[in-house]
Amino acid sequence: MNSFTIYPAIDLRNGNVVRLLYGDPELQTTYGDNPSNFARNWLNLGAKWLHLINLDAAFGDDDAANLFAIHQIVKTYGDLIQIQTGGGIRSIEKVRALINLGVKRVILGTAAVQNPKLVKHAVEEFGSEKIVIGIDARDGLVKTQGWVETENISPLELANQLKTIGIQTVIYTDIARDGAGTGINLESTTALAEQSGLTVIASGGVNNHDDVTAVKQAGLPGVVIGKALYEQKINPQVVFNLQSGESSC
Repeated sequence: MNSFTIYPAIDLRNGNVVRLLYGDPELQTTYGDNPSNFARNWLNLGAKWLHLINLDAAFGDDDAANLFAIHQIVKTYGDLIQIQTGGGIRSIEKVRALINLGVKRVILGTAAVQNPKLVKHAVEEFGSEKIVIGIDARDGLVKTQGWVETENISPLELANQLKTIGIQTVIYTDIARDGAGTGINLESTTALAEQSGLTVIASGGVNNHDDVTAVKQAGLPGVVIGKALYEQKINPQVVFNLQSGESSC
């Protein structure tokens, strides 16, 4: 049986747990001011991973409150649940600090386009199992800098470049679906997996249990879920029970 993992998202802005519609910082919903409580809740309900995103760092803003929250979650729950984190990580020092803290995987996004040498360095130092790439796209082109900048490269072109420097896993987000609850862009996600040969985790747009089941049936190894969990459109115990295997995708 292939592994399948649910990644509950904890998106952090000024130390709060939020979701952004289409990644737009002006379209924010705040769900709470204690990220550790959310981490504990997902752990208790059966999550095997947490997906932590430092939005302030991605936007180039002061991220001290988010870093404090990430440190608290990793220190408190890192021995009980696996954690991957990303957002504004653009130096090997930041990668090293997070892995030394106890983060299981570091997600690089903008750096994958703008500083491939950093990605290669990170893979060589920590191994491909510790470094994953967030490929975020809209209208067929990759977006960077907190989804503000458009790059002249397609998700597949980027994925193929990353494969040559040792990347094995990417998280693919269709920004047009993110936070909108309109369903995963399953066609684009599965095409990226098939054409690149990489392990592709789905993200953006999950609205109900059928969306999650469709991702699993498509043979993808996992899915990131945010708004649908926070707004109780999905029963977390039901979707966490869909998990299988070692959850190490």
